[in-house]
Amino acid sequence: MYEMANIKKLPKLGSQASEAWQTFVAFDKAALADGAIPKKYKELMAIAVALTTQCPYCIEIHADAARKAGASEEELAETGFVAAALRAGAAVTHATHLIKD
Repeated sequence: MYEMANIKKLPKLGSQASEAWQTFVAFDKAALADGAIPKKYKELMAIAVALTTQCPYCIEIHADAARKAGASEEELAETGFVAAALRAGAAVTHATHLIKD
């Protein structure tokens, strides 16, 4: 199902819901722009979220953007392990529901 070429369909999708699409694009741009948190760090956060939600489109797009913003391969690797730790931590903490008092 995943095919990076599908990203090229976003303008057509957006044309079917123009106001929502334009609002989303503006929000996305604003959220990822340099601010109190530099763009590089925002892109690394986006990668961690994308790895956790397992969105291959977001992983590829934000990894490319992070590199362009100056992220090193080491930073990308550590970001992957942060995402893995959070995902594993969620499983462990949810496992407490299995324990009877």
